Amino acid sequence: IIHRMALRLRVRRATQVVLVCCNGERVLKGAQMKNVVVYESERDQGLSIVVDEGGKIAAVGYDSDVDARFAGAQYEKEIDASGCSVVPGLVDAHTHPVWTGDRVHEFAMKLAGATYMDIHAMGGGIHFTVDCVRRSSEEELLSSLCGRLWGMVECGTTVVEAKSGYGLNLEGEVKMLRVLERGRREHPITISSTYCGAHAVPKGSTMEAAVQDVLEVQIPHLASLCSSGELCVDNIDVFCEKNVFDIEATRKILKAGQKLGWKVNFHGDELHPTNSAELGAELQAHAVSHLEHISDEGMVAMAQVGCVGVLLPTTAYILRLRPPPARKMIERGMAVALGTDFNPNAYCMSMPLVMHLACILLHMTMAEALVASTINSAAALGVSDRYGSLEVGKMGDFLILNTSKWEHLVYKLGCHGEVIRFVVKGGRVIHPR
Repeated sequence: IIHRMALRLRVRRATQVVLVCCNGERVLKGAQMKNVVVYESERDQGLSIVVDEGGKIAAVGYDSDVDARFAGAQYEKEIDASGCSVVPGLVDAHTHPVWTGDRVHEFAMKLAGATYMDIHAMGGGIHFTVDCVRRSSEEELLSSLCGRLWGMVECGTTVVEAKSGYGLNLEGEVKMLRVLERGRREHPITISSTYCGAHAVPKGSTMEAAVQDVLEVQIPHLASLCSSGELCVDNIDVFCEKNVFDIEATRKILKAGQKLGWKVNFHGDELHPTNSAELGAELQAHAVSHLEHISDEGMVAMAQVGCVGVLLPTTAYILRLRPPPARKMIERGMAVALGTDFNPNAYCMSMPLVMHLACILLHMTMAEALVASTINSAAALGVSDRYGSLEVGKMGDFLILNTSKWEHLVYKLGCHGEVIRFVVKGGRVIHPR
């Protein structure tokens, strides 16, 4: 086949290419998470990847096979990946990246013994950040967001879920979603945008009043902005928790978003058992996050409908919580994904660090952690048809690692800068810039 148009990228001579999966799987559940598909070079044969002019993967295979198939092809860029391993771009399934004002003072309070809900009750936590966000301009929020998105890219993230939820009123939530919309246009990372107006009960309000405001004011206004093309909301989220939003309030809000075509993807069973996993299964949610207190029945229900459990080991680590029972979830047949939970309470944007913590704290294997950070985290966002594995026809998002074994990305704690040589997005190198 002779390609007259210049193809976007040719990677040659790689030692190892980790496809993750190769039969068009959209999610890997339970025991399927134990094995990842890996191509290894032969003694005289390296591995190649070709990305076409539209940014999609056109071929993965031995150099000689790709040379024959693409004889005479021109490439915008070629990379010699001798001695390198290639893995899919990482997908961070849960973040809160739009905010100003740090909460380092609260970290000191936690170290002295204060709990998350103690700080929340004192008007700190989410409430502190809400005050900062309400005072900030769209430009200030966008500037901080873009800096963080570049930080995520440096850690190997090419797709990120990003929430609102620090406005808690119409004006603040719209401002945050506008910032995410601008981030989508101005930054190469792929953003899955989540409306989380029910992240907390606003100061001085009640749960009932907050639910009414979300259902009768915020969601109808957002629906009109989405239908006019000003905003694009992909997912809807609620913090389902004791003394925040109860199960009935959560169900009402999630169903209202579902009617608009927004994917259900919410916080549940984090600090207390709330039957959130069962609700996720009932609503056929794409995902439920946290799940430190998931019930056995919830695990079975989520496994049956294919609802993904997004686990956030940074949160359990920072708040000294009981970690979510990842091993049990996998044994019950659930699909497990990972996210950084990047926010002012858990300031971590590194998916490789999260994968390491998942192995140590959640007793996951390195293969399970990689699956959970690629195909399964893409599935949690409903984008695993395009992202999460290195298969022909999917987007050319991948990391070229300075090592012949991909496991170094997980093994080398906090050393992603040493391990990641290039971050490629749609066939274009976006890091180093």
